[in-house]
Parts: sequence; structure tokens; C-alpha cells
Amino acid sequence: MKAIVYTEFGPPDVLQLKEVAKPIPKDNEVLVKVYATPVNYGDIVARDFKNISPRKFTMPFPLWLPTRMYFGLRKPKITILGAELAGEIEAVGKDVKRFQEGDQVFGYIGQSMGANAEYLCMPEDGCVAIKPANMTYEEAAAVPYGAIMALSLLRKVNIEPGQKVLVNGASGGIGSAAVQLAKSHFGAEVTGVCSTPRLELVKSLGADKVIDYTKEDFTQSGETYDLIFDILGKSSFSRCKSSLKQNGRYLLASFKMRQLFQMLWTKMVGSKRVICALATDKAEDLIFIKELVEAGKIKSVIDRCYPLEQTAEAHRYYEEGHAQGKVVITLDHNDKT
Repeated sequence: MKAIVYTEFGPPDVLQLKEVAKPIPKDNEVLVKVYATPVNYGDIVARDFKNISPRKFTMPFPLWLPTRMYFGLRKPKITILGAELAGEIEAVGKDVKRFQEGDQVFGYIGQSMGANAEYLCMPEDGCVAIKPANMTYEEAAAVPYGAIMALSLLRKVNIEPGQKVLVNGASGGIGSAAVQLAKSHFGAEVTGVCSTPRLELVKSLGADKVIDYTKEDFTQSGETYDLIFDILGKSSFSRCKSSLKQNGRYLLASFKMRQLFQMLWTKMVGSKRVICALATDKAEDLIFIKELVEAGKIKSVIDRCYPLEQTAEAHRYYEEGHAQGKVVITLDHNDKT
């Protein structure tokens, strides 16, 4: 089968189209014929992890070395990237009960990756579910990671209908899902913060208000919120504290040791809380997200698609930072329905 392989860390040019062995599913696995897989921030980090210093790493310092060892110290241990996918089940192991051949599915693989290939094996009890009926493969592939992470994190802060939520970083994978979930599922009044080119994108996701951070500092507006969800940690609790209501929460999707200490401190002092949490990826959450998609409460936005052969170009475009929506890699098996 064809796959995009990298055997050294570096820029997009390290990604090469190669023929590799087609995987065979184990007794508890399904073999997925991959039709679409997006480029994510995690792919960029993994591809060039040797240049990701502890300072650039978006998680607490103690996790940097184990993560570096997982991806490889001198050369990549995982040679095929891609953590999200949509496709069709071609074969199932003898113990598989949830799926059958021909099922159209979407899923999230996590750090094990491997979706930049024509075929991929996943455990039956992994984060995989039947694809939403009202989405194309490309649209469905763009959903799992951001929606699962946003749902898992938002559930930790018990949003109530009518509360005011600000999403800082509202146009990315997690941020765009957070805007939609906070608005359509939790019933909040949502403000999204993004850059000028993405204002219309965030409005289209259902945000009640959109702030262009290049022109306005939301912490200086005088508005207060029940929840500020900072996706990339671009702000800080000290700057946001005055923008939080009493008992307000400052939720971080990525954080370092300083924020962990702030979380412990705010549990003891004052009514405003810093919340650092690791999201979990579970099949039942993906099934729930599928239902929300089919109910029209979550959509995906595709900026552009690239064929598998142009994966390096897709990475280059993603890294330029101009994408308004997902950048998706497509695979043509000549039998796609």
C-alpha cells in the first residue's frame, strides 16, 4: 500500500510517498481503508520533534522527555503520521462485534498515528465510530480530535444554559468545536476570539460575538465571563482574572507547570479558578459527537484538500498559518462512494 513515510525529523520535505506492507488486523481489530485524514498541529510537532524544546513544548516540562523518547530521540520511531481519519472497514478480526465489512467510520488514533496511509488497523474498542450520515469522508475526518478534546474539557466545568463563555483561539480544531458545543449543546452565550481573516469562520460556527485580537484586547473590554477557555495558552490567568465573574473559571487546553501551580493555589484562595485538565478520547464520546453532527449541532469547515502524494505541500500550507478551516489529505482508492 502507499503511505507517507518520514525517517528523519525535519521540514515538510522529509515526508516521502513510499510503498509499505499492508497491515493485517488482529482478532480484536478492524482494517480501515482510509479516504481522508487532516493535518493537525500534532503532526507538525511529531514531524520535527527534535526542534521542539521544552520551552516550545505545550505541556508541563516533566512530560517533554517521555514524549521525546516516544517519538524518537535521534530519528522517528513512528514513521507514518496522521491521528484522525474517515474511511471504510475492509476487514474485521474474528472477535470483532461492533463493526462489519463495509461500515463507513471515522476515528481518532492519538499519538500512535498512522493515518497517512491507504490502510490502517484500529482496535474495535478504540476511538472509532460509524461516520455521520450527513458528512463526506473529508468533513468527517476533520471532526474527531477537536470535538473530543473540546467536549471532554468543557464537561469538566459544568456549563449552565445562559452562562457567558469566551473561547480564546476559536478558529482552530479544538476552538471551533468548543464554540459549537458551548453554544448548541450547553446553551451558553459564546464569544470567540480569533484573527481578522477568521472572523467570518467563527461567526459561521454560531458565536454570538467575535473579537479580533489584532484590534481589541478582550481583557480590557470590561466584559466578564463565567468561563474563559484558552485553547493555546496565549493569555494568562493574571490578565484574564478581571474578566471572570465571581466563581468564574479559566480553562486551559494546554498548560505548563506554572498553570498547574496556579490551579492548586486558586483552589485554596479566592472564588475564581484555574483549571488544567487532560482530555480523554473514548468511543462513547465519538458516538455522541456523531449524534450531534447528525442533529446539525456540529459541522466541520474544510479550507482545502490535498491528495496523499502532496502531503508535504499540505504541511507547508498548514504551517503558513493562513488556513481557514481544516487542511485535509485525501486518498483515492478508485472505488469511493
